[in-house]
This record gives sequence, structure tokens and C-alpha cells, in this order.
Amino acid sequence: MNPQVIVALGSNLGDSTNLLIWAMDRIATVSKVELRRSSIWTSTPLECPLGSPVFLNAVVELIPLDGITPEGFLEWLKQLETEAGRLPKKVMNEARPLDLDIISWGEVVWNSVDLILPHPRAHCRRFVLQPLVELAPDRFLPGHTLSIREFLDALPPDALMRRIEPAQLNGD
Repeated sequence: MNPQVIVALGSNLGDSTNLLIWAMDRIATVSKVELRRSSIWTSTPLECPLGSPVFLNAVVELIPLDGITPEGFLEWLKQLETEAGRLPKKVMNEARPLDLDIISWGEVVWNSVDLILPHPRAHCRRFVLQPLVELAPDRFLPGHTLSIREFLDALPPDALMRRIEPAQLNGD
């Protein structure tokens, strides 16, 4: 059985809207089914250097092509980040053109040096949960007893969190 994979996307440097759309289109090429895409949301930079630009965030859900492993997929996502202009980190949580994180890989629970599944902080990050609730409000991340919606409802509000309307994406 093929796993449903959730990937979180973020950007706060460069043409963030187009970078997120570009990354979604690239991720769609490795999915067996049509990629499910959330809206794009703005969010407050979390644990970032003072003065960091606002983030744009989204999530996608896919079923990876046969033969793709979580580790191989992570490596490929890191290559996409590099293609989008991301440089090696100089400062923790600095501004970046593209950040791609695997949130979950079906029901897999995994813990290695390079990859922890499900993502260990996804359930406490509004910038992940707000877009994800559009796609899977009643889903449970492996090892958790609350649904995506329940986790989201328990978080404090983010004054900058808002959905970008499609007309805004096109500059209208």
C-alpha cells in the first residue's frame, strides 16, 4: 500500500508565492495521484532572527511513485531547496527562499539522524496545521491522539495568519 505523504512548504525570501507554486509543481511530478494542495497562508516568523520577513506557508499531500523512500524523498526535497536558491545555514531559522519538510509518511514512525517521522514539531506549529486542516482536518499524525483540527484549535492565534486569496496570488 502506498503511503499518503504530507509536505510542508515555507518561504520568506525572494518571490515566495511563485517559489511555493514552483515547488508544488515539482513535487506533483513524483506523485502517483493528483497533488492535493492547500491554500497559501501568511504567518509570523517563529523562532527566527529579529526582523525576519513574514512567511508564506502551504502543505501538499501526495502518494509517492513506487521506489521512493522517505530518506530519498528528503534528499530530493533538499535539492529543490538548493535549486530555489537556499544556501547553507549561517543562522538558525534565518530567512530562506524555500523550506520543505516531510510532515508524515503514512503511518511510518521513524527516527534517524536526518529524518524524524512524523515531524516532531508539526503538531504545535500553526503555520503547518492551518493549511493542513484544509486537506485533512480529522487525520491523526502517527503516535498522536488528537486530530489536526484539535491540535490547531489548542494553539494560540497568530495575528499575521491569513489565507491568501487566489486573486492575490495572481497580483490582481
